[in-house]
Amino acid sequence: MNTTIQWNLQGGYFEACNCETACPCIWLQPPSEGNCKLLVAWHIDSGHLGDVKLDGLNVALACYSPGHMMEGHWQAALYVDERASEAQFDAVTQIFAGKVGGHPAVLMSFVTEVWGIKRVKIDYREQGNRRELVIPGIAQATIESIAGIKGGNATIENPPLCVVASHPSVVAKSSHYEYRDYDKAWKFSERNGYYSPFTYQP
Repeated sequence: MNTTIQWNLQGGYFEACNCETACPCIWLQPPSEGNCKLLVAWHIDSGHLGDVKLDGLNVALACYSPGHMMEGHWQAALYVDERASEAQFDAVTQIFAGKVGGHPAVLMSFVTEVWGIKRVKIDYREQGNRRELVIPGIAQATIESIAGIKGGNATIENPPLCVVASHPSVVAKSSHYEYRDYDKAWKFSERNGYYSPFTYQP
């Protein structure tokens, strides 16, 4: 692993999966349905790998865990913004494949099979308490936050397993979640979602 390159990413993220709300996997419990079908989206507000700037790019990850997530054997596909230059595509791939350390390396340590890496059009939208991802012909997900008992959003902080460790996660529920690629076809609604700002660094 190359940890000598300086890098940093900041922006917003959200995820949706087939578990009931709130997903038990973050508490190291088995998935609600015995497996986890996860879709994660990131929008990079500002970031770089070395001297390659990554501001404004979108990234997505589809992930399948056949059982308890801590047992590993995850399968995954990475999607990189089609607007990325060759240098940016390489930088994003290095970071999200876990090759330069940080929290992405923790997540990718559970992955044993990569379906593929594609450059695609990715539309990432934030509007109030709503998050939406569209990858034409491949994925669409929309989630909305759940209100807490004291008002505002319900949140979870510092669970033992999560996609983003830098910020508390807002608990949400999907109104639509669909994925179709690499011979996989998933479609759900009224299932788990999380979103938050994120910071990744070595």
